[in-house]
Amino acid sequence: MNAWLRLGAPVVVALIVIGLWQALVRAFDVPIYLVPAPTDVAQALARDWDLLSGSLWVTLEITGLALLAATVLGVLLAFLFVQSRVIEASLFPYAVLLQVTPIVAVAPLIIIWVRHTLVALTLCATIVAIFPIISNTVLGLRSIDPGLLDFFRLKRASRWQILWRLRLPSALPAFFGGLRIACGLALIGAVVAEFVAGTGGSQTGLAYQILQAGYQINIPRLFAALLLITVAGVVLFAAMTLLSRVVLRGWHEMR
Repeated sequence: MNAWLRLGAPVVVALIVIGLWQALVRAFDVPIYLVPAPTDVAQALARDWDLLSGSLWVTLEITGLALLAATVLGVLLAFLFVQSRVIEASLFPYAVLLQVTPIVAVAPLIIIWVRHTLVALTLCATIVAIFPIISNTVLGLRSIDPGLLDFFRLKRASRWQILWRLRLPSALPAFFGGLRIACGLALIGAVVAEFVAGTGGSQTGLAYQILQAGYQINIPRLFAALLLITVAGVVLFAAMTLLSRVVLRGWHEMR
């Protein structure tokens, strides 16, 4: 019952919002170049599916690569930080620096320095997504039972044994929390980087299609591209949530 409620309630709300949107646009005769009706967006999505679906895969490729890179680098840095308070105090501020620096300010430099467009866009998205992985994993690795830590030390466990057998299992809930945040940020970073790059050709993401639709006053296609980005973000978040439940189910108290 609870599962059906969690799935059904958002769908009902979405249907109500779409119905109101359709009714208000038709009732007030809003021009299509200002706010298209949901039916207009659906027609644009069907008509331009080949174009938009190809761009969607490009954006998802950048997002997936960035999320993978952010996860690997973030976890490795978190492992390094928990080994020493001195290392953490010395390097963690630079991780914060990555978080607070607007990606739109550094993306043009990255795109100029890195000649390969896909690598440059992936690097931009990685910068946006890596901080939640680092901060949540560090928090999880440090949030261990002091009694268990003393027990491990009493048994003369090595740093590797403490990390692998104690810190890592305790950090999994926090890590997956950071992963759920990072997947959305990776998508945002990919879209922002595509906006900055603005390159045409066959290998273009949804951000480029949004720019082109805006220049051409093709607002239904613009809304269709926005819809695909939104759906992609929701699917990514749902996939990370499902992954965390599968991994944590049945053995961790924070499942």
